[in-house]
Amino acid sequence: MALLQELETQSSATSTPLVEVLDVLPYNEQGLIAAIAQDATSREVLMLAWMNREAIEATITQGVVTYFSRSRQALWRKGETSGHTQTLKAMHIDCDGDAILLTVQQSGPACHTNRPSCFYLCVQGEQVVIASEPVN
Repeated sequence: MALLQELETQSSATSTPLVEVLDVLPYNEQGLIAAIAQDATSREVLMLAWMNREAIEATITQGVVTYFSRSRQALWRKGETSGHTQTLKAMHIDCDGDAILLTVQQSGPACHTNRPSCFYLCVQGEQVVIASEPVN
């Protein structure tokens, strides 16, 4: 059942408390949900990462995007070591509740390779081309 349908069956109101939405999100078996970061000005897709409930709550509370690192099994605030932070401008949840779209103000490059976006590998026919170079 789509998340919207589930929420509509719970309430006839047009808004639902955040805690109720977080309770019904279809987190995966690791308790995570995909999160896409998009630049608020250019609308460029910057990166895809993962969030658990704690990361979502921290992001909303603090206004700085926090993700869950699957390799470190810990929360990480974007830019905590590089200084390339993401300030939350808006958060949207898709109709199935299985992805979050974060509209952000990006400070510096979004990618750990020092590129503006993590999506710099461009498929062109039978070839993959590096579409952007690291920022100096």
